[in-house]
Amino acid sequence: MRIYLFLLLVSAAVTYLITPAIRLFARRYGAMTAVRERDVHDAATPRLGGVAMLAGVAAALLIAASVPFLHPLYLGSSQPWAILGAAALVCLLGAADDKWDLDWWTKLAGQALAALLMAWQGVQLVSLPINGVTLLSTHTALILTVLVVVVSMNAVNFVDGLDGLAAGVMAIGGGAFFAYAYMLTRSASASDYSSLAALITAVMIGACLGFLPHNLTRARIFMGDSGSMLLGLLLAASTIAVTGQVDPARLSGADVLGQFLPILLPIGVMVIPFLDFALAVVRRIGAGKSPFHADKAHLHHRLLRLGHSKRTAVLIMYVWTVVVCVGLLLPLLAEPPTVVVFWAVGLLFALLITLDPLSRLRRHPVPPEAALPGPETDPTRNDPVEDADARR
Repeated sequence: MRIYLFLLLVSAAVTYLITPAIRLFARRYGAMTAVRERDVHDAATPRLGGVAMLAGVAAALLIAASVPFLHPLYLGSSQPWAILGAAALVCLLGAADDKWDLDWWTKLAGQALAALLMAWQGVQLVSLPINGVTLLSTHTALILTVLVVVVSMNAVNFVDGLDGLAAGVMAIGGGAFFAYAYMLTRSASASDYSSLAALITAVMIGACLGFLPHNLTRARIFMGDSGSMLLGLLLAASTIAVTGQVDPARLSGADVLGQFLPILLPIGVMVIPFLDFALAVVRRIGAGKSPFHADKAHLHHRLLRLGHSKRTAVLIMYVWTVVVCVGLLLPLLAEPPTVVVFWAVGLLFALLITLDPLSRLRRHPVPPEAALPGPETDPTRNDPVEDADARR
């Protein structure tokens, strides 16, 4: 555990220290989020925060390669390097989009290429986590791997619309997933506690924590597509490492739930991004538009319409992430009555702070146009990997 925490701190420290330099570079490079009429932010803000996060992740993984405890992950395996290479690829792709606004086909192709790079080096789904069911064919495994990676990257991009939102949600959810991956590894081996999933999740959490101080209200830099796609890829890689390479049925005392947790927990980590992504697709298709047509109805926009401030909206989405992730992990640690009570109290509390009925009664009605500070993105863009910074 101490090794993972050390690498988390390395990732956080490098990200935190290099972010000011990246912010200065973004200004000179021209990777800025411009201020348009009705935008949430009121000053041009640099992007490229994902480049600093990549530096933190890379530094931690390079140090991990020299740690004896983690040698089993690196000896005879190129998977950690494949994940780092894919992360660098999507980060550079996102940085190019932060600067030049690439068309969505180019970004989608780059995302698929990164997923294929990982799959080629063995980071791919090889079995379903339900009684060790083997996938039908290598082609099926490859397709599912690419799909999981691409959806994860786009889901994080969708939710990155307010200061500190994506980094905070991923740090919270990543913490729950790290705890699960570490417990799973300890139950699977009595001597070797090295885990690729735990390692990747730890350095991802570190990058988020190192970036957050620069990204909280008022943000001095946005992570941009370079950051959101990086986080989505890292979480997908951790998920694949668990579901494809460890038998979760070995978890004592939670055999049934343990078999489904590799599927449920990543969904819990990404509950806010996935829900936002799914609602956006259904909403746009229902309106007769492309599922990638920009609008102003994301979850954080709805919270703003309810009268919440930007900071409160972010905190509410943090709370929902905590409730879902802890609720999914708790059955491994507590008795069923405790789990039921937590879910009941947690969901009630999350609903109350979301709807905030008492404050709304005291508050004068606010027209939707006034409550919603700005458009999600430029309506002329038809982009599946939406520019989240432009929605601020």
